[in-house]
Amino acid sequence: MPQPSARAIVSVQHVFKSVTDSTGTLDILRDIDFTLAPRETAAIVGASGSGKSTLLSIIAGLDTPTSGTVVLAGQDLFAIDEDQRAALRAQKVGFVFQSFQLMGNLTALENVMLPLELGGKKDSRKAATEMLSRVGLSARLGHYPKVLSGGEQQRVALARAFVVQPAVLLADEPTGSLDFATGDTIMRLMFDLNTELGTTLVLVTHDHAIARRCERRITIEAGRVVDTPN
Repeated sequence: MPQPSARAIVSVQHVFKSVTDSTGTLDILRDIDFTLAPRETAAIVGASGSGKSTLLSIIAGLDTPTSGTVVLAGQDLFAIDEDQRAALRAQKVGFVFQSFQLMGNLTALENVMLPLELGGKKDSRKAATEMLSRVGLSARLGHYPKVLSGGEQQRVALARAFVVQPAVLLADEPTGSLDFATGDTIMRLMFDLNTELGTTLVLVTHDHAIARRCERRITIEAGRVVDTPN
């Protein structure tokens, strides 16, 4: 298997993913192979069912490929066990989802503090407070998700993702449940934070206007990469 470039922060190496049930075998991903450099921004685009979200899950080590591997920050994700993958994700990866995935029983501040506390970081309250201020929510620290708007919840999710200063941020349709104006504000904020913190951004989106903001566009059709330039 070829070795990833020394500069690569993410190296997806000949990844295949198939699932089998009573109706037969379905090939979801077929020989996906690319690398991403530190600080690079990449959009994964394609029709629904093309395999975009499955690919993102494999890059995160949340799903396993049928064959092939992913090297993240120099570590082969599938040469280590799930506990080790979870520890690597906690150190190196941030996530932003369409459905926000906030803890309903925690305030905005507590949601952002959570990954820091799980990682044993000191001064988690100070860091979380500063990041929430950075995303414009300094007046909403003590509010629970149920009283926040969709845009505010996604701002909390952004703060939670970036507060750990991840090497890689993975975002799955982060504006999919937001109106256009709110979604545009969230994307500008995401790209600003990404530039400021030097994170590699991997973004799954149906929105080609969002994809054009990225340096790379990786188009998936029927489980295969058909082109990667933007």
